[in-house]
Amino acid sequence: MPDIVLTTLNAKFIHAAFGLRYLFANLGELQPRAVIAEFDINLRPLDIAEALLARAPRILGFGIYIWNVAQTTEVIAAIKRVRPEIKIILGGPEVSYETESQEIVRLADHVITGEADLKFAEVCRVLLDQPVGDEVTSLTSNSEGGVRSVESKNETPHVVTYPKIIAADLPEFSRLALPYDFYSDADIAHRIVYVEASRGCPFTCEFCLSSLDIPMRQVPLDKFLAAMQRLLDRGLKQFKFVDRTFNLHIATSKALLEFFLARYQPEMFFHFEMIPDRLAAELREVIAKFPPGSLQFEVGVQTFNPEVGQNISRRQNYERLADNFHFLRGKTSVHIHADLIVGLPGETFESFAAGFDRLIALGPQEIQVGILKRLRGTPIVRHDAEWQMIYNAHPPYDILQNRLIDFATMQRLRRFARYWDLVGNSGNFVATLPLIWAVARASRPCESEQEQKHTGGTPVPLPSPFHSFLRFSDWLYAQLGRTDTIALVRLAEKLFEFLTGELKVDTRLAAEKLWLDWRRGGHRDPPEKIRAFLPEEKTKRPSSSKPSLPKRQARHLAAP
Repeated sequence: MPDIVLTTLNAKFIHAAFGLRYLFANLGELQPRAVIAEFDINLRPLDIAEALLARAPRILGFGIYIWNVAQTTEVIAAIKRVRPEIKIILGGPEVSYETESQEIVRLADHVITGEADLKFAEVCRVLLDQPVGDEVTSLTSNSEGGVRSVESKNETPHVVTYPKIIAADLPEFSRLALPYDFYSDADIAHRIVYVEASRGCPFTCEFCLSSLDIPMRQVPLDKFLAAMQRLLDRGLKQFKFVDRTFNLHIATSKALLEFFLARYQPEMFFHFEMIPDRLAAELREVIAKFPPGSLQFEVGVQTFNPEVGQNISRRQNYERLADNFHFLRGKTSVHIHADLIVGLPGETFESFAAGFDRLIALGPQEIQVGILKRLRGTPIVRHDAEWQMIYNAHPPYDILQNRLIDFATMQRLRRFARYWDLVGNSGNFVATLPLIWAVARASRPCESEQEQKHTGGTPVPLPSPFHSFLRFSDWLYAQLGRTDTIALVRLAEKLFEFLTGELKVDTRLAAEKLWLDWRRGGHRDPPEKIRAFLPEEKTKRPSSSKPSLPKRQARHLAAP
């Protein structure tokens, strides 16, 4: 049985826990005494506790994140009631700040705040040096940085310096063992594999934890590329970089892109997060050479309102941003996943709507409409009084209302975000989606009292993608009363009903656009409600082929 079990609850099975593999890689001589055990948040906490207890560990190390803290608290509470002698060590962003108020921290024996890559092994060495049953009340570090002495009820006390909350120093990458050899063959074949060439962010956006990780640190490039080559040799096709500012250091970015381009094979896919207003000519030249469907850039726009940007300490050149979008959409085959945030301090309903329309005009394949979250430790809280920011008390701590957007309107925007993801981002309705705003009149009166509230009762200029899709979102919610577990065929039929019934789109046109999208998604038969409006020859079954890229990106790529 292992002495150490490293564990976490992933959001989905397909996600492989990157942090656990870093901890395991840096256990040194303790590796043979440790295992990784991953679960997901859809499993019952008691079943997870049972599986962990069956391994009879002495130490359980949990990775705690915003998506799993509630469920993990239940798991740990059960374990501590059944086996209180097991040492529980917590780490991760959710327990690195505001520890004094968290129940999960109260239940744990130790909490390592910050980056625990090296500190976790130090603490484990002390705990495992004791006879089973001894109680460690504190830990101390020697001058070389390793933990060596303990105070135990069965031993003569030594110098005590470590409290329950243990702050980890930022580790230098030169001291870290990289984790990539600890992805299993099954991980490589079936799960998302995360990699990083750097940590931290030089920017100070107040809603983001990455802005606290200063200074920026780079993985030694030769060491990193050697690890990437081993993953390639093992057959990995999809790489997801978690670097927050991939394109900040031009020489490193170029070297990485050239490395993967030189080794490109069909079905390879690379995801990077980029700064939207920085794309040097040296990078453009390499990016343009990548084949269609092989590159995805996540681009954090967040807001187009300069005053809001100033409120949250975010600097952004919108002219350069637009130029980079035009280049990426016009001169490359990059799939762009752009982010906007609802609820930022100073962002009105109108300015968010204008920003959404402005982003639509730039043509990204996906727009992630995110609801502002109050992440622990971020300085966004300094705006709470001035902007009357009210957040959910429970994870994911999303905003409920503020001075400019009331709760009812925030709920409308929350539904807008969910339906946009289902219809706009999914790639299932690429041809059909523009009909929602393309057929609108040049202007129209406000559709509801709620909309009049935000426009002063004046006509809303159209076509406005935001206002047009908001109309669909309000209608769809009135029809279904829910935003989740909506079958794709029902969503398609409701979209057809809205287009032809509410917007008076020609039934043949709407049916043909939906059938085009339906076939692109690999479906062989049209939804029943649109079949009658299609010519017979257009309902013949197409040949099917399994997409080699992630499904959502493959559907966007197949769009005309």
